[in-house]
Amino acid sequence: MTTRVRSAAEPATTEVAARTARGPREHLPAARRAGPRARLGGVAAFVLLGLWLLGRRLGYGPGEYLQLLVDGTVTGAVYALVAVGFAVVYRVTGVINFAQGAFVMLGPMLTVSFFRALGGAGAVALATAALAAVAVTAGLAMAVHRFTLHPARGASALTRIIITVGVYISLQGLALRIWGPRPQVMPAFTTMQMADRLLEVGGVVLQAQSLWVWGTGAVTVLALAAFFEGTVVGKAMRACAVNRTAARLMGIPVDRMATLAFGLAGVLGAVAGIVLAPSTRPTYDMGLDLGLKGFVAAIAGGLVSVPGAVAGGLVLGVLESLWAGVTVAGFKDLFAFVMLILLLLSRPQGWLEAGHE
Repeated sequence: MTTRVRSAAEPATTEVAARTARGPREHLPAARRAGPRARLGGVAAFVLLGLWLLGRRLGYGPGEYLQLLVDGTVTGAVYALVAVGFAVVYRVTGVINFAQGAFVMLGPMLTVSFFRALGGAGAVALATAALAAVAVTAGLAMAVHRFTLHPARGASALTRIIITVGVYISLQGLALRIWGPRPQVMPAFTTMQMADRLLEVGGVVLQAQSLWVWGTGAVTVLALAAFFEGTVVGKAMRACAVNRTAARLMGIPVDRMATLAFGLAGVLGAVAGIVLAPSTRPTYDMGLDLGLKGFVAAIAGGLVSVPGAVAGGLVLGVLESLWAGVTVAGFKDLFAFVMLILLLLSRPQGWLEAGHE
C-alpha cells in the first residue's frame, strides 16, 4: 500500500519540480502573461482615440493627420538617437547620463564654429566641420567619464547622477560664455543655404532636411548595431552590460569600456544635434529640452534596450506631434513630461518592454 501511494504521488512531485525549474512565469496562463501587452495596447488605443477626437473638432482629415505623423517621425528620429545614447551608457556603466543633452548641443555649436573657420561655404567644408565636431564631442564625452565619473566609481548611483547633472550645467555655462545667447545658423544640407528645399509627396509637405534626419538616424543606428554584433570591442561592451563583475574576471577592461560608452553617447548626441540644427537654429541651451525628451524615450524603451530606445523616440515624436497639432503648439513639451511622469509612476521598466516581463 505504501509503495502504491508513493508511486501515485511521484507525477505530482515531478510536475511541481518541473514548474519550479521553468521559473515563476512560464507555467502561468497565457492570458496572464499577455496582460502587460494588453494594457499597453489599451493605453495606446485610448490616447490615439483622444487625439483623433480632438482633431475631428478642428476638421482634420487624413491629410492633416498624415502630415502630423510625418513631422513626428522627423523629431522622433532625433529623440531616438539621444535615447540610444542614454541606453548605451546605462547598459555599460549603470549611470543615467544627464550630460547627454550637452553633447547634443555641442555637436551643432562646434560645427558652426568649425564651418566658419573653414570659410563658411561649400559642402566639403560643412562635412569636414561636422566630422570634426563629432570627434571633439566624443573626446570630450570620454574625458567627462574619465575625470568626473571614474574617480567616483565607488559612489552611490545617486551621487553619479548628480555628477552628470553638474557636468551638463557646467558645459551649458561654458557654451553660453563661448557662443553667447543668440541662435546660431547652419545651412541646410541639400541647398547649402539658409532656405531649404520643400518636397511634396502625396499631399505631405516636408523639408529636404527631413530626409537627412531619417537617413542619418537609420545609418547611425545600423552602424551601432554592426559595431556591437561584429567587433571584439562591441562584444566586450555587451559583456559588460550583462555582468560587469564577470566581464572583469574574464579580463575585459571594464573601465575602458565605460569610457568608450560615453564616447559613443557623445557621437550619437552630436549627430542628433547636427542633423536637426538647420531646421531649428541651435542655441547654447537646446540640450536641456532634447536631453530630457531623449530620456523619456529611453525610459519608454526600458532604458537598457537599443531597439526599445529607437522605438521610444519614434513613438514620442509622433505622439508629441499629434498632440501639438490637435491642441496648442505650446503644449508640445507638456505632453512629453506628462508622459515621463506616467511612465515613472506606472511602468518604470518601460512600456515598450512590457512583453518581456
